[in-house]
Parts: sequence; structure tokens; C-alpha cells
Amino acid sequence: MFGRKKKQPQQDAAPGGHEDVPAGEAAAADAAEAAAKARQEPRGPLDVSQLEHRDGYLDLGSLLVRPRKGLGVRLEIDERTQRPRAVALDLDGGSVQVQAFAAPRSEGLWDEVRRELVESLRTSNGEPRIEEGPFGLQVLTRFPATASDGTRGFRLARFVGVDGPRWFVRAVFTGTAAVAAEPAAALEEVLRELVVVRGDKPMPPRELLPLSVPEGAVRRPAGPPAPDPAPEPAPARPPQRGPEITEIG
Repeated sequence: MFGRKKKQPQQDAAPGGHEDVPAGEAAAADAAEAAAKARQEPRGPLDVSQLEHRDGYLDLGSLLVRPRKGLGVRLEIDERTQRPRAVALDLDGGSVQVQAFAAPRSEGLWDEVRRELVESLRTSNGEPRIEEGPFGLQVLTRFPATASDGTRGFRLARFVGVDGPRWFVRAVFTGTAAVAAEPAAALEEVLRELVVVRGDKPMPPRELLPLSVPEGAVRRPAGPPAPDPAPEPAPARPPQRGPEITEIG
């Protein structure tokens, strides 16, 4: 005579069997899986470890730029330190200002920086709103501005953040690239093709990765206004004219 068969653990269930999961938990798991997959998808910029070689790139230190027809490359110089603080890329009437920062190994910075940015913009007469964009959540805003003829209006800007392995890139689209589809798409592709060179040196989170001025660069007075590039808005200001730039190419 046989005794009652003991219930087998769930992992011994026959193929095709399933365990009921509450709808709420299933939805949360699906959302987490989708978010993880989105973080793994190559949206750019790239990490230098993903390159086989650097041939054909413009080397600016922590950023490598792939040249293309009509693309203007400028380095914005910090007036106090006289060191490059940002890369400005101009194409088809639009511009994007790019900076790369050190980030923690275990987590990204964009969620935190985005919240601080929105709060700062709201206290400095900006009108920020968050929406989904080609690089994930982005911040669109407009600042009160006065044109050269005295006309009052607004200046538009679009802030994008990308978390990478131990680095964080913040990009600010202005001009036609802040709103128009075609100029925006062209500069978004330029941003995707950028390569970040983090280096192995220990750096505190949010420290700006160093940029270098290539040979042949020409120093000129500052060009079109660009938004304040600080990773921690303190507070964010309407786009300001920088002290000077270094024009490349």
C-alpha cells in the first residue's frame, strides 16, 4: 500500500505548466523588463569600448566626434579656467551642446539631474515639461527672450540625458533642433555617433570629463547663445552668450 504522494516543488512541474501571477505584479515585471531592455539597446552615444578603432573621428579628449558634411564643431571655453567646458555641434540651423560627466558605476544620473533641472527651470522663469523622446525622457522648455530688433518672445531648448558605463552625457538642443523634425533628426544622429572616453581615473560623480583642443583649432569670439551647461542647475538661466569659443575645422 502506497502512502499519499508528496506535492512536488513548483520547479518540478511538467513542461507547459504555469503559476498564476497577480495582474499587478505581472504588469510591474513587464514594465521593469521593458525598461531594462531599453537601457541595453544602443541609442548612443557610444562607449569607447564599443569601437574597434578611432580612425576617422575628431578627437576632443573625452568625446570623439564623427565628421559629416556641413557639421560645425566648436569648443566652448570656460572664462575662469580657460579650459574647454562643452562641445557645440551645429548643423542645418540647429545646435546641440554636449558635455560628458563621470557617473557612479551602479546607477545613472539622468533621473536625478532631470528632477533638479525641472525644479531650477521653474524658479527661473522657464516653462519646463517632460516628455518621451528618442533618447528616453527629455525636458523641453522655453525662456523669455528679446530679439535684436527689440521684439519680445521666447527661446526654446530641449535637454536630453544619456547614462552610460560610469559616464553621463547631457545634450541641449537649441535653434531649429529644439523643435523642427528634420534638423532635430540630423543632430540626434550626430549625438548617437558620439563616442565617450571615460578613462580609468577615479572621479567623483558629476565631475566634467576633460576635453582637449585639437591642433589647428581657431579661437574666435563667442557665437550663438547657448544654455548654461552646468549639470546641476544652480539655478538654470536663459541661454547666455559664452566668453569665447574654439572653432574646429
